[in-house]
Amino acid sequence: MPFGSKGVRKPVLGALLSCALALAGCMPGADLPPLPDYLAQSYRLGGGDQIRIIVFGEDQLTGEFRVDDQGMIAIPLLGEVHAASLTTQELGNQIGAELKRRKLLSDPSVSVEVLSYRPIFVLGEVSRPGQYPYAPGMTMLTVVAVAGGFTYRAVEDYASDVRTASGVATEGLITPKSFIAPGDVIKVFERRF
Repeated sequence: MPFGSKGVRKPVLGALLSCALALAGCMPGADLPPLPDYLAQSYRLGGGDQIRIIVFGEDQLTGEFRVDDQGMIAIPLLGEVHAASLTTQELGNQIGAELKRRKLLSDPSVSVEVLSYRPIFVLGEVSRPGQYPYAPGMTMLTVVAVAGGFTYRAVEDYASDVRTASGVATEGLITPKSFIAPGDVIKVFERRF
C-alpha cells in the first residue's frame, strides 16, 4: 500500500487534509445555522407552564392553572381557554373579554403571571444531563453550570438548541452568552480529537 510522509497512508492523509480544508464541516454541529436570539419580553405561554390568574374582586375566578399539552387551561365559568402562544397580557385580555362577553362581569380586571416555566433539557457533554427548571435570564453557560459543568470532551464555544415556538421546532447554534427559552433542548457536542 502507498504511504505518505511518516508512514501515514495516503487515503488517511487525504481525508485529514480535506477535513482541515473544510474545518467547519468537521466540527460537530458546525453546519447548523445560528438560532435567533431569545427575547424574554416576547415570552409566549406553552404546555407545562404553571400560571396564576387573578380576577380582581372575584376570588372564585382567581387561581393557579397549568397549561396542558394542547395549550389549554380550564377556568371556572369559562371552561377550556386557549393559552399557548399567548403572552400573559394577551391571555389576561382574552379572559377579561370573554367574562364581559358572557355577561359574567361588567368590567373585569384580569392579571396573569407565570409561576413556573416549562423545563429545559440538557444533553451531551455535561456532567449531569437531564431536565432542569427554567429561570429567566439563563444563558447557555448558566444552563451548563446547572447541569454540573462541561465534561473534559465538551465543545465549549457553542451548542445546539432546539426551540419550539407556535408548534414549530427550530434547531440552531447558540454561544455561551446566548439566552435560553423555556422548553429549549440544549445539546453540548463532543470534541473530535
